[in-house]
Amino acid sequence: MAFKINLSEKSGKTYKLEVEAPLLDGKLLNDKINGKDISDDLEGYEFEITGASDKSGFTAVKEVDGSGLKKVLLSYEKGMHKRPKREGKKKRSNFKPKGLRLRKTVRGKIISDAMSQINLKTLKVGKRSLQEIFPEQNKAPEKKEAEKKE
Repeated sequence: MAFKINLSEKSGKTYKLEVEAPLLDGKLLNDKINGKDISDDLEGYEFEITGASDKSGFTAVKEVDGSGLKKVLLSYEKGMHKRPKREGKKKRSNFKPKGLRLRKTVRGKIISDAMSQINLKTLKVGKRSLQEIFPEQNKAPEKKEAEKKE
C-alpha cells in the first residue's frame, strides 16, 4: 500500500509525496530515516518521523506500544482538543482545563501497512533542494488558479 508522505522544512513549507516505501514498515515514531529509503531523489536527506495516521483517521501516539488500535484515556493534549461544557466559547490563550479526560481510540507507535499518512521533518538537507525535486508543488496559488481556468 502506498503511503502519503508529508515532508516539512524548517521554513514551514510542506511537500506532499505518495510512494510505496516498504522500508518504513516497522519503524517507530521519532525514528530517523534516510531519504534514500523513501525515494532515490531524496538521497542525502535525513528525516524524523513526527506523526502518522491510518486510513480511518486515527492518529499514532508515541506512548502506545504496538501497531494496533487501542482505547486510551487522554488528557488535554495530542488527540484530545475538546472544551468542557461549562467553559462555553471563551477564547483563552494557554487553555488547559483541569480534570478533563476522554477515552479515545488511537493507533500504536509502530508504522505498519494500516497507516496511510506519515509526517516527516527534515533534519539534514541533501544536494538538491526540495523545491527542485518537487517543482509542481512550488507554484504560487494565483498560477494554479489560472491553469485551472484554461
